[in-house]
Amino acid sequence: MGSEGGETADGARAAPQVVLVVEDEVLVRMLACDILEDAGYDALEAVDAREALVLLDARPDIALMFTDVDMPGEINGLGLARLAALRWPKLPIIATSGATVPKPVDLPANGRYLPKPYRPSALLDLVIAMMAPTPIVDA
Repeated sequence: MGSEGGETADGARAAPQVVLVVEDEVLVRMLACDILEDAGYDALEAVDAREALVLLDARPDIALMFTDVDMPGEINGLGLARLAALRWPKLPIIATSGATVPKPVDLPANGRYLPKPYRPSALLDLVIAMMAPTPIVDA
């Protein structure tokens, strides 16, 4: 389950990493959260960009944001990704959509795109890859 981080130096169990799932469709949001929780992550839910921004402000432990692109309201998922990248530049962001395919310039440098419908393994592989420490490259 790689996300739980194993044990800390004093032998205590590390807390699961927190993933914020931003999705207006309740069943899709529940499925994404179930996939993440079954893999050992702690999933937080937001129904739109405004709620996501409130949670990001309140929860500095959020390790990754997974957002739908097409959401109702003033800010869609791409706008949310840009705002989050400005405020929390180290936060990895995954954007997903079954209709809108973002151009590379639509996502921040720390953002990736996952098309819907996605396989649970594809979501988890991307989450793991994006939260992995940056490898040190020998010069």
